Amino acid sequence: MLLIHPGIQLSAFVLALYAFYLGLKRFRFNHLHMQTAFPWKRHVILGLISLTALLFGMIMGMIMVYTHWQGFLMTGAHGKTAVILVPFILFGVISGLYMNARKKKRKTLPLMHGINNLIILCLALSQAFTGWEILKTFVFGL
Repeated sequence: MLLIHPGIQLSAFVLALYAFYLGLKRFRFNHLHMQTAFPWKRHVILGLISLTALLFGMIMGMIMVYTHWQGFLMTGAHGKTAVILVPFILFGVISGLYMNARKKKRKTLPLMHGINNLIILCLALSQAFTGWEILKTFVFGL
């Protein structure tokens, strides 16, 4: 049961990495003036799925912690970092949906969106390390 949360988060992280890679193509076009093909729809779909899955995985993690240890944020930095991630994820989803609904040439919002999502990837990677320690200690008993 406790492996559902890491499985969801790992899958979401891999999808987010690919969506970020696709977004780098847009960055190269907007800011480095390089000609690249930008698969807009794929980027939007994968970004939305990955960010939604990260939120869903957080909720599942909180439910599992509460179910097994009868409390919230019992995992220290891991749980607190998840709370910090929420506004970044919400900004990523909202700004992405806004740009998708109102397509036009812009530079600032896509740059803010990309930096925001890079922060999400960095924090999610740190979550993998703190989460692994929790798994080793409390689930696998190592």
